[in-house]
Amino acid sequence: MGAFAKRKKPLLSLKHRKARLAFSKKYKDWTIDQWKRVFFSDETKINRYGSDSRQYCWKKRGERLRDQHVTPTLKHGGGSIMVWACFYAFGPGYCCQIEGNMTAEDYCGILDSDLRDSLDHFSGNIPGPIFQQDNDPKHTARITREWLKDSGMEILDWPSQSPDLNPIEHLWFIVKQKLKGYPTVAKNCDELFDRVVEIWWALSPEECSKMVESMPRRITSVLKAKGGHTKY
Repeated sequence: MGAFAKRKKPLLSLKHRKARLAFSKKYKDWTIDQWKRVFFSDETKINRYGSDSRQYCWKKRGERLRDQHVTPTLKHGGGSIMVWACFYAFGPGYCCQIEGNMTAEDYCGILDSDLRDSLDHFSGNIPGPIFQQDNDPKHTARITREWLKDSGMEILDWPSQSPDLNPIEHLWFIVKQKLKGYPTVAKNCDELFDRVVEIWWALSPEECSKMVESMPRRITSVLKAKGGHTKY
């Protein structure tokens, strides 16, 4: 037994656990082919300088602190961007930068452009697309519900507080890890977004398919946890 850092997980109320369990029971028999119809989406924050996550390195006992041993910070932050994206079993969809505080109207603009462009991009592969989004207030606002209804798309009834069920979270992790591979920090947020786009579009169909194929395992994990936290 030893000490370890606690993992950050969304707070789950009894209501959340019941909803997650109900969702998992409803979709436990879905096949991989059914999950391959789903366009998964999400927004994430990406820092220009540093990371929200803990980083580790090797250092010999008594060795003086070197540049590679520290994560530089700025007193007033180094800037960050918010990015929306979607992906599908056959590859990444479009992504866009969110300027300022996104409203429901802004979100509908993203759906009307980037989501539609993504659907058009994969139109030859989709036997009837299903759209996934979380329960952010902008996603459930009246104007958004009306847009989605008019689109004619099937919408996946997603439980709140469930990033562990969304495989796009792992793709965000890949993007943020690869950003660390650049030899220099992005000069500004525009350059940071350019790098994100470059990495996002380089995600392979195999990587995307692998993430979608994890859905049955994610569902099983929630069932075993009775709606509670999972390893994902």
